[in-house]
Amino acid sequence: MKAIVINEYGHKEQLQEQEVEKPTPGKGEVLVQTKATSINPIDWKIREGYLRQMVEFDFPLILGWDVAGIVAETGEGVTSYQKGDRVFARPDLTGKGTYAEYTLVAERLLAPLPENVSFEEGAATPLAGLTAWQCLTDVTRVQEGEKVLIQAGAGGVGSYAIQFAKELGAYVATTGSTKNVDFLKSLGADEVIDYTKDDFAEVLNDYDVVFDMLGGDVLDKAFDVLKKGGRLVTIAGQPDEEKAKANDIEATSFWLEPDGKQLKEIADLMEAGKVKANIGHRYPLTTEGLQEAHGLSETHHAKGKIVINA
Repeated sequence: MKAIVINEYGHKEQLQEQEVEKPTPGKGEVLVQTKATSINPIDWKIREGYLRQMVEFDFPLILGWDVAGIVAETGEGVTSYQKGDRVFARPDLTGKGTYAEYTLVAERLLAPLPENVSFEEGAATPLAGLTAWQCLTDVTRVQEGEKVLIQAGAGGVGSYAIQFAKELGAYVATTGSTKNVDFLKSLGADEVIDYTKDDFAEVLNDYDVVFDMLGGDVLDKAFDVLKKGGRLVTIAGQPDEEKAKANDIEATSFWLEPDGKQLKEIADLMEAGKVKANIGHRYPLTTEGLQEAHGLSETHHAKGKIVINA
């Protein structure tokens, strides 16, 4: 089968098309024919070798950890899916990812893809959607009527987080550039702080929850907008423990756990029209397509999700 692989860590030029062996599903596994996948920052961070101390892979390495497609084959013991079913998933973090014509997914990580949700929309959702969902429901436990700040709302995770927080009944503020203000309001944001004009820490105060995706100085300033006893979650660094303790803030650094049942909950919201995927860019599953897509993701200025069509 065709796959886009890297044979050593390095820049985007390492991404090259290559013929690799088509995988065979084992016990509890499903072989999915990839219709679409998407780009996430973890893809190029692993490609560059930034995470090799956390996870070490063998080469050739197939990146990609989002998939939407059709069940091609099922392994022993699989009962929930059969050949031809439309599915999507955030597979386990292995070296046999989704930049390929076929990919293996554990049955427990799959969710049915609703008929009214496209493969592109399905591929855009699992990693970013589950990250937003878990950070808001499991980690910070957002309640109706609470005030929530979501940083970088126009990005992949942020665009889902705004919609989920509104679905949970929160008042939602978010940050973005001038060109994205209307887009962020269309997602449901109650208040948009244009970071090119204003400092969110000077505008907002007495918030219950902050969801940080930027780290650094932005993460440090997040403490200034939280009320005493507030909650902070970040996917971009480590919060200051002393600052958290001094302000009675529950501060957490988050790492996603793939979960098919939670993905099904997101799928139900999408099927009902309550949550939508926001796709800003599309590329083909080719050497050139993946190199361009990685280059865009590395700028941190992609609007919505970057989808790859197989």
